[in-house]
Amino acid sequence: MPNQAPTGSIRSFLLGLQERLCSSLAAEDAGARFEGDDRASPDGGLTRPRVLEGGAVFERAAVQFSHTVRRDLPPAATQRRPHLAGCAYEAVSVSVIVHPRNPYVPTTHCNLRFFRVEGDGPGSWWFGGGFDLTPCYGFEQDAVAWHRAARDACCALAPSEVAADAVYRQLKARCDAYFYLPHRSEARGIGGIFFDDLDQPDFERCAAFVRCVGDGFLETYLGIVRRRREHPYGERERAFQLLRRGRYVEFNLLHDRGTRFGLQSGGAVESILASLPPEVRWQHAFTPEPGSAEARLAHDFLRPRDWLSG
Repeated sequence: MPNQAPTGSIRSFLLGLQERLCSSLAAEDAGARFEGDDRASPDGGLTRPRVLEGGAVFERAAVQFSHTVRRDLPPAATQRRPHLAGCAYEAVSVSVIVHPRNPYVPTTHCNLRFFRVEGDGPGSWWFGGGFDLTPCYGFEQDAVAWHRAARDACCALAPSEVAADAVYRQLKARCDAYFYLPHRSEARGIGGIFFDDLDQPDFERCAAFVRCVGDGFLETYLGIVRRRREHPYGERERAFQLLRRGRYVEFNLLHDRGTRFGLQSGGAVESILASLPPEVRWQHAFTPEPGSAEARLAHDFLRPRDWLSG
């Protein structure tokens, strides 16, 4: 039965993924370490925050694991499922955010989560998550590699390459629509894939897809870091990076459902807000110089594009 989907196997995978993410990111930033204390709860829950601060490569990176056991779903999770309001639930997740020091290395985010609700019948379990990329200075090579990894992950859900491509395009469109700042009429970055309410075709295929997403995210982002980490930059690029981080903060605090869920469910505030960059800047009516690399970001990268054609 759908409501008997096993939480334990997903918990084990996400704990292992957290370990691999932390060890791999720390290896790219020699001398940097992830810090954090495990906090277990009597009901079987576990919070396992891991944060790297002040590295030479990563100014901040947070890789947070959470297994929450609660009596009733918060509003952020029942908005589209009002019939589940008041139900007991389990939520297992890993959330990743990386804010690099070099402005030519893009910020990135990945979230993978599994819900199991004590309801009866279909809709009592589902997966959600995805990954997206937020560059300050865009490179087509990186954008193509990112979206190719996203499409490849979709093969776990589809019986053929054509079907996988259709799934990818659907999830890409959701990502483009979600990571968007309506108050600025502006995309947050170049997207990736975003999924929610995923419970088809069955638990095994959905779980395999989530594993592919996690593995593809790690491998592809590390490749981008290695290509861009030594790119020279100066005060101009740093100032632009801090302005772009302001857009990231606006999205996370005003529009992100994960932030709202974490706060509504009584999560640790410091862990939830570890996704914010350590330094940020706002400037009134900033306009990039026409034809500059800063202007190219909005013109060439922050518009939804088909990165895999041609």
